[in-house]
Amino acid sequence: MILYLRLFWEFFKVGLFSIGGGLATIPFLTDLGERTGWFTSGQLADMIAISESTPGPMGVNTATYVGFITGGIPGGVVATLGLICPSIIVILVIAKFLQRFRQSKAVDGVFYGLRAASVALITAALLQVAQIALISTGSGSGFAVNWIAVALALVIFILSQYTPLKKLHPICFIALAAVAGVVFQM
Repeated sequence: MILYLRLFWEFFKVGLFSIGGGLATIPFLTDLGERTGWFTSGQLADMIAISESTPGPMGVNTATYVGFITGGIPGGVVATLGLICPSIIVILVIAKFLQRFRQSKAVDGVFYGLRAASVALITAALLQVAQIALISTGSGSGFAVNWIAVALALVIFILSQYTPLKKLHPICFIALAAVAGVVFQM
């Protein structure tokens, strides 16, 4: 029972403070993994890759997965509810006072500031994912650049800029990266 309460509370905090969508949850999830030991940074990178390539919001997919591996099916449900509860509460409050919010300069200012916070959180997430994907830390104090991953990222970036390929669905690039990852890991 305590595990479920903790799952709910931890994901409630993630949902409360990660304004800006799924990518904004990554810094909070990184901290959560380090504090609780529920998952490693490598597992988080896998969760992000899978969550981004499957239907549904990334944060919800990740919360469900962490809850499931931590507490089974009830854990998945509890973690997911914890993540979405803050949004539901905020939407209900906003709906109740919508007319006052629409004409308030203070609220406009808050939302203007939240946009900047969202950009910062997404940038932090980008840097964390890039570090996990492109740099491998050894058992010593040093680190090594994963040149295959860097080359793959550059190739996919260049291909995505090529005009005829811009019309391709993003799932094509995800599939290409998955095939390349399998080939290079063998």
